Amino acid sequence: MRRLLDFLRRLRRANGSPPLQKTPVGLAQRCFVILAVALSSSAMAGDLQPGAFATTRSDLNPKDQARVTAITRPTSDFSRPEPFELMQGGAGTSRKDVSRDSFLQSSANITFEEEGTFKLGNALFRKNWVSSPSSTQASDGLGPLFNERACQNCHLKDGRGRPPQGDAGTTSMFLRLARDASTAEEKAALADHRVLNFPDPVYGTQLQELAVPGLRGEGRMHVDYQERQMTLADGAVISLRKPSYSVVDPAYGPLDPRTTLSPRLTPPMIGLGLIEEIAPADILGHADPDDSNGDGISGRPNIVRDGQSGELTLGRFGWKAQTASIRQQAADAFAGDIGISTPEEPKHWGDCTAAQTKCLAMPNGVQQRLGPVEAPPPVMDLVTFYSRNLAVPARRDLDRLDVLAGKKIFYEIGCIACHTPKFVTRRDTPNKAQAFQLIWPYSDFLLHDMGPDLADGQAVGEATGNEWRTPPLWGIGLTETVNGNSFFLHDGRARTLTEAILWHGGEARKARDRFAAASAADRDALLKFLESL
Repeated sequence: MRRLLDFLRRLRRANGSPPLQKTPVGLAQRCFVILAVALSSSAMAGDLQPGAFATTRSDLNPKDQARVTAITRPTSDFSRPEPFELMQGGAGTSRKDVSRDSFLQSSANITFEEEGTFKLGNALFRKNWVSSPSSTQASDGLGPLFNERACQNCHLKDGRGRPPQGDAGTTSMFLRLARDASTAEEKAALADHRVLNFPDPVYGTQLQELAVPGLRGEGRMHVDYQERQMTLADGAVISLRKPSYSVVDPAYGPLDPRTTLSPRLTPPMIGLGLIEEIAPADILGHADPDDSNGDGISGRPNIVRDGQSGELTLGRFGWKAQTASIRQQAADAFAGDIGISTPEEPKHWGDCTAAQTKCLAMPNGVQQRLGPVEAPPPVMDLVTFYSRNLAVPARRDLDRLDVLAGKKIFYEIGCIACHTPKFVTRRDTPNKAQAFQLIWPYSDFLLHDMGPDLADGQAVGEATGNEWRTPPLWGIGLTETVNGNSFFLHDGRARTLTEAILWHGGEARKARDRFAAASAADRDALLKFLESL
């Protein structure tokens, strides 16, 4: 809360407004009202986005708002499934048979013409880029340093990645590199939300293990695991593995001693368009930075600056909620993971730094007849549409007694304090396929302190080194089916859902401890519920 108030005071000083009085501890909702008023009245009209911080929805009339409030209220009846619970992605939910392709389906409610657009986007998502110069001029521009050649190679079957396994490589997990601000100028840039953090001066924002011919990759991620035993209340012993990370064979000298290493597993792609259309007021309505209700949960938003408009807005994508839109997320991945420039991120040499002169001397893939970047606007349009319309699969076994019992336990031990079950998307969406849909992501999309065991020590915008965005749970029960593994959390350290729960600390510690204290039958029931999502 103090950060929000400091943020408001800076804005009002810049605007010539009288100073704010301190808000009484615990009145989180009042602070957000003040925030909305301050932003909407600011003279910095080109610098702010009042709608992103509104505390009430402008897209609903009072009658519809009452309906939304009623239907998104957490249930207290666990004797049967709730209405529409089967369709956890709204009308766009995929009802296809469960298979390895369960995450590859298009939203069920898009038009026939849009289905063609979706397939074109899928083709570009799977496309392997090649190094420059190349005879396939519409496909060159790879790297020069990169992690993979295609989006699909990291987002395996549009599902979850996996940590490196022996010599299998790190295709779907990489190391994010960053350091804190060290000068007054850098601190000012952070305070103004112009940057999220600062890259390693030589290796940039992430470790890139691959390179085009004639250039060396930056090094390899190495993971060491230490097993630790945790004994539950009924005597069951669970082995947890704690990872530590290092860079092997750094090709361009040592990393800066201030640089932190944060592993990032690729998350599933399903339901992104629906998440993008959740009203900001509904996300902010769950925020409680000062824990005013005393439940130990202090979720807060990551306020970021939109890459295109420059306006302040709500981050909702990425492990630290550092990205505001699907399009920006795609552009960041093109630049950082593949080394492809886009209108949003016109970085022809990807993540090459000024210190990597040989990298910057390599040819790029810009074709002037196609435009000034390697992936021109039509490519970004199609990839964004594809990413926005990957369907959430339907629930399974939701009326089984053990699943219903597990759902009750999930609610009772406090999981829904962060894993908010449901939302209704905005009416005024750009695409009506995502409009006014009741969805069940089981996330509040806020930042939470998850304790020292899960901390990466890397700040990203407003997110501290201990904080992570609550990940959506829809589709989590199909992880093994789609990806052939069950690795969970931001670094894949958890090999089962049980391990993932037991790693929860910080704000989630009470819920974790209740799970650990539950009987084996109750724990199994809760897992059955998660597997049904």
